[in-house]
Amino acid sequence: MVFTSLFGAFVPVHIVGEMVSIGTLFAFVLVCVGVIVMRKTDPDVPRSFKVPWVPVVPIIGIVICVALMASLPLDTWLRLAAWMGLGLVIYFAYSKNHSKLGNKL
Repeated sequence: MVFTSLFGAFVPVHIVGEMVSIGTLFAFVLVCVGVIVMRKTDPDVPRSFKVPWVPVVPIIGIVICVALMASLPLDTWLRLAAWMGLGLVIYFAYSKNHSKLGNKL
């Protein structure tokens, strides 16, 4: 909460807006890819909702989201890469000692 408050207080609004936009669009791309992958790898899994015309609708979603992301400036892409890198480092550093699967081996 403190970090988010300080971030919002000291980072210009247009930068925060661009970061939120690229993060949300990137998440939508991952969901669309996930729909295609899950439909191919686990076609019999019960689903709480159905996506029509797979893979056409998810591919259209990917194309539109990537096109919107492409309109964002380069520094926004660099921030996305930096945050993703930091997130991956934290994720794997934490999971190295806390993995239930890894600790069984």
